[in-house]
Amino acid sequence: MPLATTRRTGLVDQVIEQMRKAISSGEWPVGQRIPAEPELVSALGVGRNTVREAVRALAHAGLLEVRQGDGTFVRATSELSGAVRRLVGEELREVLEVRRTLEVEGARLAAKHRTPEDIVHLETLLAERNRAAAEQAWEAMIEQDTAFHLLIVQTSHNELLTELYRGLTEVVRASVAATVNVSPVESGQISHDGILDAVRAGDPERAAREAGSFLEELLERHTAERG
Repeated sequence: MPLATTRRTGLVDQVIEQMRKAISSGEWPVGQRIPAEPELVSALGVGRNTVREAVRALAHAGLLEVRQGDGTFVRATSELSGAVRRLVGEELREVLEVRRTLEVEGARLAAKHRTPEDIVHLETLLAERNRAAAEQAWEAMIEQDTAFHLLIVQTSHNELLTELYRGLTEVVRASVAATVNVSPVESGQISHDGILDAVRAGDPERAAREAGSFLEELLERHTAERG
C-alpha cells in the first residue's frame, strides 16, 4: 500500500523511517548517493514536499549529506554515529577518549562472559587483521581492525553496550584509519594480541588494561603529532 494513502499527519515520519531502514540495513551504503528525488517520489508513493522534508530531517540528524548540484549522500548509519562523526580529524582525541570508555569495559566484560565460540571468532578475525597489516593491505586491515573491536564488545554479551558501540562504527573506522601507520619502512602497528590473550584467559582486569593501554598509546601519538 503506497504511503500516500495513509494519514498526512504521520506521512513524513513514515517516509523518514523507511529511509532510515534503507540506510541502517546497508541498502543505501555509507558514502553512496541515494536515489534522486523523482525516484523516491515514485518508489514511496508520496509527494516531492514529503520527500524533501524527510531528507531535510535525516540530514539534520547527520545520516544524510545534501551536496548542491551533486545529490544526497549517506553520511552515517545512525543518529549517534552522525552526531559524533564530525569529531574525527581535529577532534580525534575526543573520539579516542570515547572509544576508551566503551572498549575498556567491553574488554573487561568479554573476559568474564566469553564463550569458546567467541574465542574462535576473535582468533580468526585478529589473524586476518594481522595478516593484512603484514601485507600492508591497509584498507582490509582497517576494516578488520574495526570489526575486531566491535567483536570484543559483542563478546561482553551486554546488548546495550554493544548497541551503543555499534552506533559508533563509522567513527571508530575513521579513527582507526586516522591512526594507522602505513609507512613501509617502520610499520609501528599496535598489537591487539594482548587483549585477545587476556579475554581468552578470562582475566577481566588484564583485558581492561590491555584495551586501555593501546588507546592511551594512540592518544599519546596524537598529542605528539599535534605538538
